[in-house]
Amino acid sequence: MIPTRQGWLYLAVIIDLYSRHVIGWAMSNNNNTLLVKDALTMAIWRRGRVESVVVHSDQGSTYASGDYQRLLKESSLRCSMSRKGECLDNAVAESFFGTLKTELVDYEDYKTKQEAKQSLFEYIEVFYNRRRRHSYLGYVSPAEYEAKCAS
Repeated sequence: MIPTRQGWLYLAVIIDLYSRHVIGWAMSNNNNTLLVKDALTMAIWRRGRVESVVVHSDQGSTYASGDYQRLLKESSLRCSMSRKGECLDNAVAESFFGTLKTELVDYEDYKTKQEAKQSLFEYIEVFYNRRRRHSYLGYVSPAEYEAKCAS
């Protein structure tokens, strides 16, 4: 949840565990199934349909919903969910949101949801995916890591 003066803005992300690249994300005024489906749809669009890929999430109602589960199945993706109350099962996503909070959100006072959306877009697409170095990746960005692995 991202605080703004107009109320909360919700963010859902899909992260490639191999490269830590945020491959799908969506923002909405509501934390609902459409939000997480939009994030998954972006990830599928970016990566294409790759059978048997595992999509991991917590046990939130949005991820357990019939619509979301149907989209996974129709896309030949496998569902994995954290154990109840075990945030470490979803450590990469938890780490992303913690980093987002400490590097960006804690320093902002978003007047509007649109202002927050623009800021989050720039953070994810311009900074996090392309410039932010990750110790897990040998101190290169997700984009650099993927390019290095592809060559």
